[in-house]
Amino acid sequence: MVYMLLGTGFEETEAIAPLDLLRRAGVDVMTVGINGKIVKGSHGIGIEADIELHELDLTDLEMIILPGGLGGVASIRASAEAMNAVKFAADNGKFTAAICAGPTVLADLGITDGKNATCYPGCEDGMGSAHMIPGAAALRDGKLITGTSAGCAIPFGLALIEALKGAEAAEKIEKQIVIR
Repeated sequence: MVYMLLGTGFEETEAIAPLDLLRRAGVDVMTVGINGKIVKGSHGIGIEADIELHELDLTDLEMIILPGGLGGVASIRASAEAMNAVKFAADNGKFTAAICAGPTVLADLGITDGKNATCYPGCEDGMGSAHMIPGAAALRDGKLITGTSAGCAIPFGLALIEALKGAEAAEKIEKQIVIR
């Protein structure tokens, strides 16, 4: 199972675009409300999460995804349960993925240390000892996948699909959505 953590103030595009692409590719993905079942994004769009944080089942975890948005990132950091879930994923060899300001949460936990990563321009100081790759829309280094911004949500989503289902599956979705 793939879980996407949604905290109040998450960046809507960085959540919805990858979520849509993953589901198009047949990936089992559930949104997880950190602050309740209905979660408001950074632009006031309310999303009904599939489950609440206390319902998260880490026994079947394949990947955990953190959208950006400063409020959403702050919501994740403020939740010991959310931070523990992210740490569990990394400690157990599962994929950890984050976009925009989200990779700084991974850096807080040491997940990006010594790895190639990207993040929102200006958040680099929060990336610890990650090897930053400027200009990358999305980047994979082993079980770590990072993306730059809302404008990179599609390449980020395709990178998630490629990690879970292979390049052919990602290419199929890329053709289906007619990306240019």
